Amino acid sequence: MREIIEKALAEGRTALTAPEGRAICQQYGIATPGEGLATSAAEAEALATELGLPVVLKIVSPDILHKTDAGGVLVGLRTAEEVRQGYDTILANARAYDADARIDGVQVQQLVGGGHEVIVGAVTDPTFGKVVAFGLGGVLVEVLKDVTFRLAPLSGDDALAMLDDIKAAEVLRGVRGAEPADRKALADLIERVGRLVDDHPEIIEIDLNPVFASSKGAVAADVRIIVGERPAQGERLSRDVILGQMTRIFKPRSIAVIGASNEQGKIGNSVMRNLINGGYQGRIFPINPKAPEIMGLPAYDSIAAVPYDIDVAVFAIPAAFVAGALEQAGQKGVAGAIMIPSGFAETGNHEGQAEIVAIARKHGVRILGPNIYGYYYTPENLCATFCTPYDVKGSVALTSQSGGIGMAILGFSRTTKMGVSAIVGVGNKADVDEDDLLTFFGQDDNTRAIAMHLEDLKDGRGFVAAAREVVPHKPIIVLKAGRTALGARAAGSHTGALAGDDKVYDDILRQAGVVRAPGLNDMLEYARALPLMPTPQGENVVIITGAGGSGVLLSDAVVDAGLSLMEIPPDLDEAFRAYIPPFGAAGNPIDITGGEPPSTYENTVRLGLTDERIHALVLGYWHTIVTPPMVFAELIARVVGEERAKGNHKPVVASLAGDTEVEEACDYLFEHGVIAYPYTTEKPVAVLGAKYRWARAAGLLR
Repeated sequence: MREIIEKALAEGRTALTAPEGRAICQQYGIATPGEGLATSAAEAEALATELGLPVVLKIVSPDILHKTDAGGVLVGLRTAEEVRQGYDTILANARAYDADARIDGVQVQQLVGGGHEVIVGAVTDPTFGKVVAFGLGGVLVEVLKDVTFRLAPLSGDDALAMLDDIKAAEVLRGVRGAEPADRKALADLIERVGRLVDDHPEIIEIDLNPVFASSKGAVAADVRIIVGERPAQGERLSRDVILGQMTRIFKPRSIAVIGASNEQGKIGNSVMRNLINGGYQGRIFPINPKAPEIMGLPAYDSIAAVPYDIDVAVFAIPAAFVAGALEQAGQKGVAGAIMIPSGFAETGNHEGQAEIVAIARKHGVRILGPNIYGYYYTPENLCATFCTPYDVKGSVALTSQSGGIGMAILGFSRTTKMGVSAIVGVGNKADVDEDDLLTFFGQDDNTRAIAMHLEDLKDGRGFVAAAREVVPHKPIIVLKAGRTALGARAAGSHTGALAGDDKVYDDILRQAGVVRAPGLNDMLEYARALPLMPTPQGENVVIITGAGGSGVLLSDAVVDAGLSLMEIPPDLDEAFRAYIPPFGAAGNPIDITGGEPPSTYENTVRLGLTDERIHALVLGYWHTIVTPPMVFAELIARVVGEERAKGNHKPVVASLAGDTEVEEACDYLFEHGVIAYPYTTEKPVAVLGAKYRWARAAGLLR
């Protein structure tokens, strides 16, 4: 294999020929049809006779990658005469397509078919590195785009999961009497492709299309392999080193503010006021060569002049002066440089950003930013930012790549009384990124959930590795911006074109166990609700509603969220019927009807919480005078609280329909651990679905 790849690169080729590709597949046990290379019509006829008619003819040229476009493929040649004529036709077509193309000959291949046409491939993604693709194959692959992705290498379980992750999954299982594909053989082929590209980084893309998957196995009928220089790999710090650095940044004993000011309206003044007024208990050192004192604290003309150790330096000076000040901070032994200044890569100043990164690495300083609003860490009363102060403590850590999104996070958390453990701006991510923050927040006892807004990932594999460490213990919620802006990249294969899509992010974040939020409000609501909600123990969801219409909409929402409506067994059905009027409806949803008194809600909800076969409850409330909104809210909060005190911990979400009083009722329920929203049936179920997605990824469901 090494000889084949090195020969192609030495010749200046990026594409391997079909025989070279087949030889590589054989080394990894990937089944391909019998074939041979003919350099004359007579050789083609002899090979066809030896292999057995019918056959396929394909042009073999290092300069013609897409053989079909060049008229270089003929399928189903059944006689020796057809093979001889086909050989001449393919050569003529190839020369007409590219008169200067080098032609090695014509590949004579056994005709294979039957079963299902699928594509198996791999591509080198700029974010995640080697990524394996699987989906429906054939000529419609780029039209239908029914494809899924995983990081390479991948396990057998991951490969099997890919078979179920496409829309046409049932086709592979056999429908309407069609034979099913051999799932084990197909998953094995996918796993081998992942191992192949992981073992040989010079393989930039591989495209097996079509692969014929039948009950007898999986055979790659066509192989395209693109090679290139081995991708560079960045250096990754160890977990212990990252934890040491991040701990000094989030729990600093002392902070210097470079550019501190007495003048209101200046960023350096805002940072100083927030640190002092926010109640930070560590030492604060203002750095300003023109002021002897700032806000009652002695000022120093440089960070080098401070006669104490410093953990964090907040930079509030123009970009042009950052490098010199950072050099002094590095010599001082600062752990973290909080870079508020803009004017770096986001404005095209890549050289300036590279310069400060080099200085920081020389001294072992970690840069947060540049171009950020700062950061908050409420357990330490730390408000190192020029934005509004914040003091509502909670258990959610939120990060954002955008200052505007950061302020939306701030406002939402204050308005909803969610509270946070941290709000962190990452800006340009010249150094510190989501991987580092996940490593810290994953082990932080003050943080129970992590939510991240991001536009990109610097190191997709590093993020996945960090996420896999955290997910078994706490949920990670990600809002990935730019879902529609990526488009398909120009590529030399079907797999490469497909991998330019946001689907890569979607599938691999899910592979890492991350809960992806479709929008900003969704991310914030997931972050608010998931820590309050008990983890479900199984998949059985039951709807109890006072309005039939809400029950139907809630049922739709349950299906959309990937949840399972429980099939109510006869004894449980009878138990529910004992509490609802004859004109109500048992089953699932359980419709108690709108005119029922509070006792009906109490009895049915309590039954749902105590029966071990039910794992989560979705409540639909309809505003009536018989059971007003606050009566409903207080009752549900009491019943849920009583049952949780007995050990019956189940997630309960509620949809409240009615007049404006339902808004107060929802706030009350939230305060008592019941996730409730007014005027919507979708949102409470979507939040429950997010909790389930995390619980499945964490392996917490029976």
